[in-house]
Amino acid sequence: MGDLLQPGTRAPDFEGTNQDGVPIRLRDFQGKPVVLFFYPEDDTAGCTREACAFRDDTAAFRAAGAVVLGISVQDETSHRAFREKYHLTFDLVADPDKRITRAYNALGFLGVAKRVTYIIGPDGTILSAYRTVDPKSHSQEALRILSEVRQR
Repeated sequence: MGDLLQPGTRAPDFEGTNQDGVPIRLRDFQGKPVVLFFYPEDDTAGCTREACAFRDDTAAFRAAGAVVLGISVQDETSHRAFREKYHLTFDLVADPDKRITRAYNALGFLGVAKRVTYIIGPDGTILSAYRTVDPKSHSQEALRILSEVRQR
């Protein structure tokens, strides 16, 4: 995997579909901060902890005006089952051709996404990029970064 995209650079626009086949494009969220988190696989232990933590913090992300999007290389059907099983409150973007994951330097050598998160500002600029080691506290870290940005 290459280096993460650097803060201050423009986030690559992308086009994919969510768990319901609805088109999702980064440019559609212009004017709002976006938390874009890449995760290895639907319905695995670490990914479930991570996704559920984002779900549990939905109100805080909404209060921050932020959009949360999860991305992995599974297809819409897999994402739909994962979202329904855990009552996730945000879209999961299907990336089976790995275009989005590659564009964000988040593709692992086994062909699955690495656990990487980007916080993208309302203007489309990357504010923060990081790899997380603790899926359970991941969403709190994203909220902390959003809070710092709002205070500037």
